[in-house]
Amino acid sequence: MRNGSFPLAAAVALAWGVVYVFTQVLADPPLGVATTVLVGVGITVVLTIGYPSALRGPRSARPVRRPAGRHGGPLAAVGRSMPLRSGLTTEAARRAVQLLHPVLGGDSVAITDRERVLAFLGPGSDHHTIGDAPQTDSSAKVLARGRTTVVRSKAKLGCPHPDCPLQSAVIAPLAIGKRVMGTLKVYRLDDIPPPRGVVEGLAGILSLHLELAELDHERKLAVDAKLNALRAQINPHFLFNTLNTISSKARTDPEEARRLLLRLSDFFRYAVRQDRHLVEFGQEYFFVRTYLSLEQARYGERLRVRYDVEPQVLTAHVPVLTIQPLVENAVKHGLADKLDGGTVTLKARVDPLTRTTSIRVSDDGVGMDPDVLERLTSGAGAANGGVGLRNISERLETLYGERYRLDIQSHYGDGTIIDLRIPLG
Repeated sequence: MRNGSFPLAAAVALAWGVVYVFTQVLADPPLGVATTVLVGVGITVVLTIGYPSALRGPRSARPVRRPAGRHGGPLAAVGRSMPLRSGLTTEAARRAVQLLHPVLGGDSVAITDRERVLAFLGPGSDHHTIGDAPQTDSSAKVLARGRTTVVRSKAKLGCPHPDCPLQSAVIAPLAIGKRVMGTLKVYRLDDIPPPRGVVEGLAGILSLHLELAELDHERKLAVDAKLNALRAQINPHFLFNTLNTISSKARTDPEEARRLLLRLSDFFRYAVRQDRHLVEFGQEYFFVRTYLSLEQARYGERLRVRYDVEPQVLTAHVPVLTIQPLVENAVKHGLADKLDGGTVTLKARVDPLTRTTSIRVSDDGVGMDPDVLERLTSGAGAANGGVGLRNISERLETLYGERYRLDIQSHYGDGTIIDLRIPLG
């Protein structure tokens, strides 16, 4: 039966399943129960109103007015476009009102933040202008109380413009948790306001998008902080020792001293200027080779280096400033105290079957006793001249969740092996 209840029931069940996945499984941390229920109810209301079914009975004699020219299902368009997923900005609000106007049952649609109108579509746009403060008294009440308001008369709407054509409205808050971030406003040109449930439901969806946008922003800030901390942990002793090496070379081999200065400049330029979190392995590989060439100038024949890198690894994406600290730990804690020195090996592979990139940094040095290893993995190693591995691990966890592995094997006198496995990107 084309308009029977079973298709609608299946659509509602599927919608609730999608809501559960987005709010309880994909969101980290999971969103509150109230938010999940609000979004689910909103989608259910929209599905029920937009689908003629035995579950809700016949349509009312007065149809909800919608502008012509709508293409495709409105909910499908909302899902594809994810309005406000990038935050409560003017451009995002403009796209949102254009997308939502056909399904909200109003003549005009607006989105505001707490201070200004971000988007307005429909009659009244001549004086409800983008960038101005919200003008109606009812908007101020919603921003202050955080509750939906239904306005059934022009007088209660409270627009100060004498020729405003707007007569009724439903104004719903856009909130992240208990913080009201703005409003979704749907106006009508008569005294019959738009359906409250539809407006509240879609305001709940937009609020969910805002919450996800804030989570993305917080996650980025956390990764940025760890990257800056890792930058700050570049060993100052490495700089001083390298400059001393260059100073001594300047008297015996001026050309070599000039080459070392250029490499040192390249090293710090790369470390400071990186503002991305993922780069091609080839860039990190060059950075590591630059670092080791500077250390070889200092240690001479005591530091030997072996590279075992497959060509296809060079284009794989890896976290910036991650491999060099592992190599630095191998030099400082593995070979610096060994009289005859040793070899640091960098090995990198791509596994197309498991779609992972594997990186191994190993040395045949003195190894690390449990106390040194504990200081490095706890982050305390940075205070003792080392590079804290915990910072690296935390940054990898922020970027990849549980989809990475960082394993360290080290025994005093037997060298150290550090294995890193990350998703292929």
